[in-house]
Amino acid sequence: MHRQLLIEGRWVDAAAGETIDVIDPCTAEPFCTIARGRAEDVDRAVQAAQRALDGPWGRMTATERGRILQRLAQLIIAHGDELAQLEARDTGKPMAVARADAAAVARYFEFYGGAADKVHGQTIPYLNGYNVSVVRIPHGVTAHIIPWNYPAQMMGRTLAPALAMGNAAVVKPSEDACLTTLKLAELAMEAGLPPGVLNIVTGYGAEAGAALTAHPGIHFATFTGSPEVGMQVQQATARNHVPCVLELGGKSPQIVFDDADLAKAAPIIVRAIVQNAGQTCSAGSRLLVQQGVYDRFVETIAHHFSALRVGTPEMDLDCGPMINAKQHARVRAFIASAIEQGVPLLAEGKLAEGLSPNGYFVAPALFGPVPRTHGLACQEIFGPVLSAMPFTDEEDAVRLANATEYGLVAGVWTENGSRQSRMARRIASGQVFINCYGAGGGVELPFGGVKKSGYGREKGLLALEEMSTTKTIVQHYE
Repeated sequence: MHRQLLIEGRWVDAAAGETIDVIDPCTAEPFCTIARGRAEDVDRAVQAAQRALDGPWGRMTATERGRILQRLAQLIIAHGDELAQLEARDTGKPMAVARADAAAVARYFEFYGGAADKVHGQTIPYLNGYNVSVVRIPHGVTAHIIPWNYPAQMMGRTLAPALAMGNAAVVKPSEDACLTTLKLAELAMEAGLPPGVLNIVTGYGAEAGAALTAHPGIHFATFTGSPEVGMQVQQATARNHVPCVLELGGKSPQIVFDDADLAKAAPIIVRAIVQNAGQTCSAGSRLLVQQGVYDRFVETIAHHFSALRVGTPEMDLDCGPMINAKQHARVRAFIASAIEQGVPLLAEGKLAEGLSPNGYFVAPALFGPVPRTHGLACQEIFGPVLSAMPFTDEEDAVRLANATEYGLVAGVWTENGSRQSRMARRIASGQVFINCYGAGGGVELPFGGVKKSGYGREKGLLALEEMSTTKTIVQHYE
């Protein structure tokens, strides 16, 4: 199977005619090729997007845009099984997770399709003889750099609000996982999206991605990935004075106080780190437990970890593989280094029988107590590795929770209402969940971070503001 680029409503090969092998993470074998887009292809896609803005798409009403997005949502639901199969094959994630991702994509287009004509401006009282209004307008051509961990979901998360506000888009998905992105583009055209409104350029980040973020014809960019590449994106867009939204990862704490409902918390905390094999920016990768219940609760978590199983998508177990050889080696190196340095390994999951020895599988690992300055406690591993650490009191919990460069998500487990409010205010993160975590993905919930987790907000109605700007209109009628 070979997949091409989508430019101005047509599937075309890359200008240079080059391709990239797509690797199955369960076997390390290629099963597909994609076009290797470069700067020339990006330029064609940006020009196509601008022509769409200058054409019918730019004149379309918000209601009409919303109807197209809602039709797309229904097509996604109808093709949910196919999308889940593609997502699972591409990323290796369990089928149950892939099906949930397909359902979430539909919800994004459904939500923003319904919101497209609900974005209102305002009237400002001013001097006599003047009418002043503020309206929201699209940025223009938006650039979307999609990561490999949730390619389908991230397509919906960034594209749906952009299209709802009337932008035209160029999407650069990860070369490691882009098949659902391409399938969603097919469905978007079937739903009635005019040619050029959505363009897909596959390729390497250093080639197609860099060319896209540096292109003078884009007006806004969104990126999800590492802080290092996020800095490069900021530098590239800044040269053309283009704003961007960045979601750059996390080292999210689960903070468990001695009055928490431990039985309720345990399975949720475990799922929060092994979801998608830990390859999730918002993964709850640090377990902070109050000293009085530390031993008892960590023993419970260890019992859960020992029962975890890793396998292929069709096995539908707790975890799939890492996405690629580089990520596989990185996570294994973290685990091996911690063991060598004497950090206690409390429990491990198991690999299922019959897996390919070449697959990128890693058994989930629980370490603790982890020294507070150790790499396991501070660095984003992006794998199924949980670091347990004790704390003494509320002040110590806040200090420990905030002791990383990241600030994306936090979980607080306590039955004390006043403490819940205090902790929610004092933790440096974009989201705080109290006696829960993740809340089912929450399309409606604004999402983003502070510190090196990035800036700007995706999801919820705030995403519509990010994907647009304001224009002030002053009319003198005397």
